[in-house]
Amino acid sequence: MTNPREEKKSWSLDSKVVHGYQGYDPYTGAISFPIYQTATYKHASLSDQGKYDYSRGQSPTREELEDTLALLENGQHGFAFSSGLAAVTAIFSLLAAGDHVVVSDDLYGGTYRLIEQIWSKYNVEFTYVDTCSLDAVAGAIRGNTRMIFIETPTNPMMKVADIAGISNIASARNILTVVDNTFLTPYYQRPLTLGADIVIHSGTKFLAGHHDTMAGLIVVNDNQIAEDLRLIIKTEGSGLSPFDSWLMLRGIKTLAVRMERHQQNALALADWLKTHPKVEEVYYVGLPEHESYDLSQRQASGFGGMISFTVTNVSLVEQVLSRIKLIMFAESLGGTESLITYPMVQTHASIPQEIRERVGITDKLLRLSVGIESAEDIIRDLEQALA
Repeated sequence: MTNPREEKKSWSLDSKVVHGYQGYDPYTGAISFPIYQTATYKHASLSDQGKYDYSRGQSPTREELEDTLALLENGQHGFAFSSGLAAVTAIFSLLAAGDHVVVSDDLYGGTYRLIEQIWSKYNVEFTYVDTCSLDAVAGAIRGNTRMIFIETPTNPMMKVADIAGISNIASARNILTVVDNTFLTPYYQRPLTLGADIVIHSGTKFLAGHHDTMAGLIVVNDNQIAEDLRLIIKTEGSGLSPFDSWLMLRGIKTLAVRMERHQQNALALADWLKTHPKVEEVYYVGLPEHESYDLSQRQASGFGGMISFTVTNVSLVEQVLSRIKLIMFAESLGGTESLITYPMVQTHASIPQEIRERVGITDKLLRLSVGIESAEDIIRDLEQALA
């Protein structure tokens, strides 16, 4: 049988996202990979129990999704979880009591809550640093440091970490580098090719792309890490269901065209926002004036569709959120519809005020996930909301 990975080696990413790993169901020939909605599987005999036995361990639909993500990330092993935080939990489960982790100080609030309210009880230590600074990362490393966990770009301040630089620091000390690649997806950034050990996604966001399912994805190259994750996902029962795996596969088919449109709209919107008299500052990695613009160009092939911006007066926050019509005031990101959130009281409410203010999450900051609607319509909607 032909190895799908070798068969698609010369394909562009645009083609890989459409066809996935196998491209069709090898058992029936179905072009849309089937939802194998079963909990268990019949064994041929005692000596031949087959590849699948119980869906908590694996299902063909989830396996196709996992192999597809591994293909897109240039990795060897993929794992699909019930949510992004379930995937983060699995990564932290690789640690042992007494281990230390260096983590981005500008971090998704759910990950911060998981660290402070759950993992801190297990005698695992975490140090928050500005991962844009290689010196800060290196300076935070201790003798018991086992992992460096970074978001890049970060949520919500759009800070960019040097993936190759951090990976070099980590590998020289036998430390794992974990990169949250949710904002850019493998379409624009592939951390494993830059030296990272583990790449993670909230698949709920751009990968699924339609605000209709929740998932978390992990891709690795190392066989031992893969075995450890396989044990965790099977034992904890955190694997993604067949139906949600199918929704993910369907969403990924349009990843290339969606990411291009997200970025096209975001660039137009960022250029407009930075000239608006009621907008104080715009945070978008695709703006040439962004402090890490050159680094982004070196390690990624695009800038994505996430923008944060501050308004000149806090009263404008409620005004914007109540007046928008096309853009929706809702949590999450990465879907076809444009969504706006208020990080201070929503996605990052779990983070203490002093930390929020230090990294820039103030009462005047809004985060915008730019959808694939008409850019002109998005701009007009913000224009009337800010008026």
